[in-house]
Amino acid sequence: MPTVAVDRDELFERLGRTYTQEEFEDLCFQFGVELDDVLTEAEASAARGLTESTTGGAITGAGRTLYYIAMPANRTDLLCIEGVARALNVFLGKTPAPVSQA
Repeated sequence: MPTVAVDRDELFERLGRTYTQEEFEDLCFQFGVELDDVLTEAEASAARGLTESTTGGAITGAGRTLYYIAMPANRTDLLCIEGVARALNVFLGKTPAPVSQA
């Protein structure tokens, strides 16, 4: 299963509300995906072996919280923050489902 990293605050802004981690985990479960991990950008960089010395200075955005969401392999539309937000908004009934113009 591919995992997509999204900025928590930007995702919540696109969803139109703020969730606690437990509420968001429940939303993910209901939608059929899994909140795999929650890290700050600094923690994620450290886990990848990146430091200030290897990046040439301070790690930008180190205070941002990243949500790592495991997505089904057949849902390539969910591999970016725009797709995740759109799908969740449709699931929550906030926006209509997109219609193909084929």
